[in-house]
Amino acid sequence: MATTLAKAADGTETATHAARIEHVSKSFAGPAGRQTVLDDITLDVAPGEFVTLLGASGCGKSTLLNLVAGLDEPSAGAISTDGRPALMFQEHALFPWLTAGKNIELALKLRGVPKAERRGRAEELLELVRLGGAHGKRVHELSGGMRQRVALARALAQESRLLLMDEPFAALDAITRDVLHDELTRIWRETRLSVLFVTHNVREAVRLAQRVVLLSSRPGRIAREWTVDIEHPRRIEDTAVAELSVEITEELRGEIRRHGQH
Repeated sequence: MATTLAKAADGTETATHAARIEHVSKSFAGPAGRQTVLDDITLDVAPGEFVTLLGASGCGKSTLLNLVAGLDEPSAGAISTDGRPALMFQEHALFPWLTAGKNIELALKLRGVPKAERRGRAEELLELVRLGGAHGKRVHELSGGMRQRVALARALAQESRLLLMDEPFAALDAITRDVLHDELTRIWRETRLSVLFVTHNVREAVRLAQRVVLLSSRPGRIAREWTVDIEHPRRIEDTAVAELSVEITEELRGEIRRHGQH
């Protein structure tokens, strides 16, 4: 998972990409033999770039994210990242016997942060996701949106340069999701993280990303990409967001028709 470095004029080395996916394929054994889920995927995520992966259910979006995260190995091709990525799932996956702050402190502990520094750093991260004062709250005391904020803070505690997000807002109501879109955009711009975000929601993809990548299905291949030249702040109901969403939706429907999905 090593990354490529470039040397600047002052002699410092910087990563040329946050993630580089080169001719990656993935297949699994099944009752009818091996089935190819991903086929010859090549994709770069630049440092500080926000990219969304979009496609119909079963097209391999989450499989690709797991490969980038290092949770599985590709059947062919290579993946490199700028350090170890942080991963955030649709489910918050918080430990219910720990408080919000202690969930974050556990991530800091695993990263080797000294015990004396963990509490203060956890509180800083809670402030970043606008949950200041929630350090002592148990998971059952938090709303769905608050739990996802804690999960985001825990991911940020890993101090990765690449954040992988697998439909993290899919289970939330529309208003909470809209608020968290704003918060994620703010945090991304403040931290200059690179983000690779999986979704099946076209407007969410356009609202958040600098670039939208559409995967075909059976097997997943890159069907098309769009650069999103819409200024921030964006709203889900903005005319420009809606117009691009219509274009992408038509392309997605075409992919679904071509592959006989419903």
